[in-house]
Amino acid sequence: MGGSNRLAAARLLLWALAGVLALRQAAVVLRVPPGQWLGELHLPDSLPGSLYDAGQFSGTPFAGLVLRPALGLAAPSLEVAWTCVTLLFVGAVGLVAARGLPDPVPRRTALLAAPALVGLMMVSLPVREAAAPGQSAVLPVLPVLLVLLAVFRVPAERPAGFLVGLAAALQPALLLFAPLLWCTDRRPTARAAGATFAGATALAWAALPHDSWTYWVHHVAGTGLGGAPDALANQSVHGALLRLGLTGPAELVLYAALAAAIAWAGLRRAVRYARDGQLLLAVAVTGCVAVAVAPTGWRHQLLWVLLAVAGRVGERAADRRVWPVAVVLAMTLPSSVLMPNLAALAPVGDNVLLLAALAAACAVPFLPRSSPYWRAPVPTAYGRPAAARWSRVPLLPFWRRVLSRPNLLLELLLIRVGYSIYSHIRAAAPASRSLAEEHGGQIHAVERALGLDIEHAVNHAVVALPWLERFFNFYYSSFHFVVPLAILAVLYRRRPGDYRWARASLGLATVIALLGFWLYPLAPPRLMPGLGFIDTVHGPQDLAHPQYGAMTAISNQYAAMPSLHFGWSLWCGIVVVVLAPKAWQKLLGALHPLITVCAIVATANHWVLDAVGGAIVVGAGFGLVYVLSGPRGLRLELPGPRTAGGAGTESGPVVPARAATGS
Repeated sequence: MGGSNRLAAARLLLWALAGVLALRQAAVVLRVPPGQWLGELHLPDSLPGSLYDAGQFSGTPFAGLVLRPALGLAAPSLEVAWTCVTLLFVGAVGLVAARGLPDPVPRRTALLAAPALVGLMMVSLPVREAAAPGQSAVLPVLPVLLVLLAVFRVPAERPAGFLVGLAAALQPALLLFAPLLWCTDRRPTARAAGATFAGATALAWAALPHDSWTYWVHHVAGTGLGGAPDALANQSVHGALLRLGLTGPAELVLYAALAAAIAWAGLRRAVRYARDGQLLLAVAVTGCVAVAVAPTGWRHQLLWVLLAVAGRVGERAADRRVWPVAVVLAMTLPSSVLMPNLAALAPVGDNVLLLAALAAACAVPFLPRSSPYWRAPVPTAYGRPAAARWSRVPLLPFWRRVLSRPNLLLELLLIRVGYSIYSHIRAAAPASRSLAEEHGGQIHAVERALGLDIEHAVNHAVVALPWLERFFNFYYSSFHFVVPLAILAVLYRRRPGDYRWARASLGLATVIALLGFWLYPLAPPRLMPGLGFIDTVHGPQDLAHPQYGAMTAISNQYAAMPSLHFGWSLWCGIVVVVLAPKAWQKLLGALHPLITVCAIVATANHWVLDAVGGAIVVGAGFGLVYVLSGPRGLRLELPGPRTAGGAGTESGPVVPARAATGS
């Protein structure tokens, strides 16, 4: 009974969250002035006008024919009705998709799938873009709903085919659902879909011959309407090739070959999943293929990728989260958060949604229902549960000692997203120059009182020795990220048990440091006017102007207390000293924070007390891990070969393990 009540409460909470997200999305749209909102549609007021004269409308002639009568409504009424209908369609997609999950569906999944999916769709990039003014918001969501209704809710063949054909009339690439229906023994539905598409297109030709010629012939299938074909919004293979610099006949031939290969491979997989009883996954795969191979596959049409979370990937329980997490991150976060700002990775960042669609369509190895791991993946092996250090602090399940290393892709995704969020929060921290300089004066006064104001003397002494200045500049600029990442990589490969607590302590210390950036903006010595410090790393600063230095555009220069330059180096030193097997390795680990504190002071980038603050937050990070998960007296090594039952055996001291299905 208790479990049922908890499930009911969780379901209610998820629906409430989905409702709040829907209201937030509606508020964003309704704040736009009605005149501007309607003007962005770029539709003529009467039938004689052309749909494409403005060059902004990207829908099919049939879509324009359907939308025009709506413009007869009063402007506020149309705005409100349009937004409400869009959000209702999103909710309907979530409800229908949740009912399409393959049997048997666990009770918890059956109850929570619909509100969870609706909430995710509300924050997804396709829905957020679709609901923007001028995006013909109903049209990207409506075809998805029509296809889902045809597959899951309409048993009669011809009505179901009518819905699929109508969806294809709005988005022509969705006609690829007809081969899927044909190959899964729903041939009357496939024929009805083709006939409906042909009839709707012919109706549009009869009513709008000029627009139909423009869409189908002059701009082949709408290519170039509503935006340049090589714009980032076009997440199709054609758009990606154009962004890579390919043009002309060679690009068209390559695009046709790739589109044919993707359609063949994706539809073949979709048919296999449909026959396996995973019909929702088959629909999602076909939708991903349709958007990828279309001449223009706009971002707001990629809702199909989110439906691909219905597939199960991985034989281990620890790997089951990787695909859903990757999809959710790709569908909800901008590429600047997911990918580092490196020129070599720009093609990946520009095509994140396309790559997600191609992965779902052609690459991700979804398990068949006949797999022995479909219901019972290889369980995760846990060490003996550690007692909490304080009786009032519960030991949460995710702090249990896991004997195997975490999934690498999931770790890289979470580390990258976590660091991006940290960078955005740090950059958004208060950056009042006057307040930061006032706090700098306070720190300087405290250091003078304590006899710690050595920064000026050290800074000028290092400047007098050019070789030493170059060394500290290089050390300050180069080792801040490289050393922690290298240590995490070694721990991940050689000591997965220790990797988990070390990573957790570093993450907690970084989160605590953000509080310092927010609560105490601080000017470093190099940005304090009148004190005579020399900025050895960034060069001379114009302190008389608020926009001093080029580094201002990259990060918040007043996020200095505590110093994570020193804090992260201290974390590195502690981890190496505790875990390194050889004395020379421990010595190098101890030297790293010592050299770092010299570097941050010598280059005038931090006060001595900033380093003290960095040490405090690192100590707090280690302390929280100790309190929540206990001491790490036993070093957990990489599990050895699996036994028949799937549990791992350790290469070091034997630790009793227990199996669980979570990760």
